[in-house]
Amino acid sequence: MTLSGPIVEAKRLILKIGSSLLVDEATGLVRRKWLDSVCADIAACRQRGQEVIVVSSGAVAVGRRKLGLTPPLRLEEKQAAAATGQIHLAHDYQDSLARFGLTVAQVLLTLYDSDHRRRYLNARATLETLLRLGTVPVINENDTVATAEIRFGDNDRLAARVAQMVSADALVLFSDIDGLYTADPRKDPDARFIPEVRELTPEIEAMAGDPGSAYGSGGMVTKLAAAKICLSAGCRMAIARGQAMNPLAAVAGGGRCTWFLPEGSPRTARKQWIYGAMSPAGAVVLDAGAVRALRRGGSLLPAGVTGVEGEFDRGDCVLVKDAAGRVLGRGLSAYAADDARRIAGRQSADIEAILGFHGRDELIHRDDLVVEG
Repeated sequence: MTLSGPIVEAKRLILKIGSSLLVDEATGLVRRKWLDSVCADIAACRQRGQEVIVVSSGAVAVGRRKLGLTPPLRLEEKQAAAATGQIHLAHDYQDSLARFGLTVAQVLLTLYDSDHRRRYLNARATLETLLRLGTVPVINENDTVATAEIRFGDNDRLAARVAQMVSADALVLFSDIDGLYTADPRKDPDARFIPEVRELTPEIEAMAGDPGSAYGSGGMVTKLAAAKICLSAGCRMAIARGQAMNPLAAVAGGGRCTWFLPEGSPRTARKQWIYGAMSPAGAVVLDAGAVRALRRGGSLLPAGVTGVEGEFDRGDCVLVKDAAGRVLGRGLSAYAADDARRIAGRQSADIEAILGFHGRDELIHRDDLVVEG
């Protein structure tokens, strides 16, 4: 099989696996042969040097069977089922990935984690570190503590927010349908398959169907909401059928699916967001050596900072200025203003001794920095 296209080209790939694919409805057990085949696909990605994150449902479906609960579940029963099922789900992923010499890491997130700046930065840093260490993070919504007000409500959007958070190149939503159609193909024999989408027009959004229908609320509406997030983040997204063995290999081999294709790359989209959508909370002033380093595409190290203006928190947008006060660009500070003042002009190796902890070596990493001109 010849492999090509967005799957193989992606340096960082997100897979979303739904509960109906992963868990056998009759037994409440994980479909291990199918999961093993997905993990074989993941292992093939890792051998190609790709980083993979899995966003998985299934904890509640597994846990409610273990606890003998019958739907509909009250919120506290659902949370109890999630707490019980999560450990079994993690164990199954661990066993399957271990067959290929891969280490799994469990990460639980809520909507609040992606909307709250500090939690967002902490989650992103954790995921970046796990990927750097060669693990396969498996993410699920933290149903055990989430309430209706802070839930994503679906793992399609959760997967898209994770893709946005880590600047992923591609997201694959595995489903019981092979892509987007002009109407629900299970009801309309004239529904046409849409192989590629480059813009979410009102006509495309209308193809999701009635939000009250199974095709709408249960599937395509949430998938198009995920696509909107991905397109704005510069991340390619696919809707693909997932029931068959080795579903990722099938997509990579040219299998039928709908691709949502953004105009720019994840890095371009992120930098556009930093430059255009964030209001600066302060500023840092640079010496001549730091200015030259930034012009060459480098990060901003504390040693090159001669002054810190304003009050800002870690993760806030700040202006970057030269000694004459000219604005060179803007970026996201890895340190709050008080800490930035304490380490300004000092070597990165001195950060821990000064602050009592060692955060990032850079005050502003080049991926979080937009230099004008």
